[in-house]
Amino acid sequence: MANHLNELLNFLSHYKYLITIVVGLLIVGVFDENSFRMRVKYELQINELKDQIRKYETLNRVDTRKLQELRRNPKSIEKIAREDYFMKANDEDIFVLSTDEAANQDNDNDQEDGTTR
Repeated sequence: MANHLNELLNFLSHYKYLITIVVGLLIVGVFDENSFRMRVKYELQINELKDQIRKYETLNRVDTRKLQELRRNPKSIEKIAREDYFMKANDEDIFVLSTDEAANQDNDNDQEDGTTR
């Protein structure tokens, strides 16, 4: 038992700088809350948030243009009501063509069969 302990202490004293460097790199690279792994994770989060910011800025620009058009042209209220909210005049019929129901029916059939897409 003492022989094994002496061998271990000899090994540790011989490679003490290498062991210190490896342990330090592990702490900095993996285990610390400011590690390289967390830094990469935060960079990915930042990129996702920047993409969302760009998307919402684009939506904001589009909505601002629509709002300005509404303020300038009263006929655009009717256009938006017809296109976005499917409103109609008293003397007309509206037919909405959509593939949503077909997709929902396909999903329902797949769930009954036990298959997924």
